[in-house]
Amino acid sequence: MTTSTKTVQKVNAAAIATFLVFGMNGLVFASWAARIPAVMEALNLGSGQMGTLLLCTAVGSLVALPSAGWVVGRIGTAHTIRSAGMLVAVAGTAVAFSLMAGTVAGTALALFFFGVGIGLWDVSQNIEGADVEHRLGRTIMPQFHAAFSGGAFVGALIGAWLSEIGVGLPEHLLVIAGVVVVLMLIAPRYFMPHVAHAVASDGAMAAPKGPSAWRDSRTLLIGVVVLGATLTEGAGNDWIAKATVDGLDASESTGALLFALFVAAMTLMRFLGGRAIDRFGRVAVLRASMAAAAVGLALFVFAGNMVVAALGAALWGIGAALAFPMGMSAAADDPKHAAARVSVVSTIGYIAFLAGPPLLGYLGDHTGIHMALLAIGVPILIALWLAGAAKPLVKQD
Repeated sequence: MTTSTKTVQKVNAAAIATFLVFGMNGLVFASWAARIPAVMEALNLGSGQMGTLLLCTAVGSLVALPSAGWVVGRIGTAHTIRSAGMLVAVAGTAVAFSLMAGTVAGTALALFFFGVGIGLWDVSQNIEGADVEHRLGRTIMPQFHAAFSGGAFVGALIGAWLSEIGVGLPEHLLVIAGVVVVLMLIAPRYFMPHVAHAVASDGAMAAPKGPSAWRDSRTLLIGVVVLGATLTEGAGNDWIAKATVDGLDASESTGALLFALFVAAMTLMRFLGGRAIDRFGRVAVLRASMAAAAVGLALFVFAGNMVVAALGAALWGIGAALAFPMGMSAAADDPKHAAARVSVVSTIGYIAFLAGPPLLGYLGDHTGIHMALLAIGVPILIALWLAGAAKPLVKQD
């Protein structure tokens, strides 16, 4: 077997491992999110109190994200994602026992560390995904994000089924924690070493020296584009179902179906979009994506009937699908600075993901959530305008 064949096999194995890691991340997220009502019941919380509890996870992730690039630069993606996964498993176990004990404070503390783990996991999986993409020489990042969406879909179905048959959330979380541990012991072994990093005298991986990624104008512009993308995706995830019920006087089941259509369109586009990016280029596809999201949003908001609203939801999902993974690829164009720049772009995107949907909710109190969705048209158009920032640093084959 030639060296070239061995290298191809190693890269393919890394791609499969990264795909599984992305999928597991989505499953973990949905396993928790789909059973939030069970948390409220176990701890006797109202909606506002639950919102505050969920903020603990968000704060944990926001604490971890800015430093995630530095951590990857020091110990590599494999060790970072393994550590992050183990932290998520331990924190998930702590959440389970806190729910059994009925302690809000214990649950809040566990959720904070759960968020830290998720933040590190998110950045390191995107860095590994970008590295695999570089080595393959073709666009594959959208497929990794499709794995996340698919994992979230499966996790939501599992959560609904376990709830229906009466399996408690603590038991559910303990099983998920066990699966995470097994995956993290196996999958990172197949990750590719980061050749862009120098090796220090003590054997540790030394992060490259240079200006802070927070002062790199291209990285910040890509972050703004990703901000528009995450607002687009987050608003659809959180508000399509409710906006369908309020704006079109539809049933809750119909609202759920339109949300499912949005997710399905986004997932399908992520699986298929890599070929379009390779053929037409990242910037062209990014502009087309933001234009599709803008048109889909307008159709959905101003629809006079369910058929037009469904068309709008599908087009919205198609437009929201590729911008975030393309932003991650753009941030990682220079492998030497990929860890720091992906960390910066992820942080900007996560802040938008955290702050955007609640702000739309507050706006919806005054205008109705259906019309409030038009507010995300502004960041969509800004992302469309700045799409050129994602132009590859080197010409792609």
